[in-house]
Amino acid sequence: MGKLHVMDHPLIQHKVSLMRDINTGTKEFRELLEEVAMLMAYEVTRDLPLKEVEVETPICKCKTKVISGKKLGVIPILRAGLGMVDGIVSLVPAAKVGHIGLYRDPKTMQPVEYYCKLPADAQDRELIVVDPMLATGGSASAAIGFLKQRGCKSIKLVCLIGVMEGISKVQHDHPDVDIYIAAVDEKLNDHCYIVPGLGDAGDRLFGTK
Repeated sequence: MGKLHVMDHPLIQHKVSLMRDINTGTKEFRELLEEVAMLMAYEVTRDLPLKEVEVETPICKCKTKVISGKKLGVIPILRAGLGMVDGIVSLVPAAKVGHIGLYRDPKTMQPVEYYCKLPADAQDRELIVVDPMLATGGSASAAIGFLKQRGCKSIKLVCLIGVMEGISKVQHDHPDVDIYIAAVDEKLNDHCYIVPGLGDAGDRLFGTK
C-alpha cells in the first residue's frame, strides 16, 4: 500500500490556514499555493538517490554528493494543478512539466481525458502529479491511470487538502503510489466539495469567481 504522508510542518499549516480564509484574494492565494508546493516538494524529494562526485572548492578538492538516478517530471491536473508547478520547479529547475486535462462525463460521472502532453521520456522519470484538492479521488486516480497506460511507473501524488474518501480511492486503485498532503479535512458535502476546505481552488487561483 502506498504511504500517506501528512505534512504538519508549521510553515505549511500556517500558509494553508491563510488560503482557507475567504478574505484571501487571488494574488495572495496564488503566491501561497506556490509557496506551499515548494515546501511540500522539499519533503517529496527527500528520498531522491545521491551519487558521490569530486569538486574543487576555493580551498581544495573534495568528495560531495549530487542527485543521481531518474530525473523528475511534474504533472499538474488542469487547471488548479497549474498553481503548484512553479513552486516545485523553482526547487528542481531540471524537472520537465507535462499536463493532464480531465472532465467529468455528465452521464457516466466518470473522468474523461481531454488533453495529455507529457515529456518524451516521461516513462523514465519520477513523476509528481499535483492537484490542490483531493475530494472524491476520481480525477487523481484517473490521471494516474492515464500515466500508467503510457508506461509510467514511478508516480507520487501531491495535494494540498483532501478527505479520507479521496485518499482511500487513490490507495485502492493505485496501491503503489505515495500520497503527500498538507491537511486531511472532515468530509465532502452534497456537491462533493471538501468541508471545511477552501472552496474551488481553480476559481480562487485564477479569479474566475
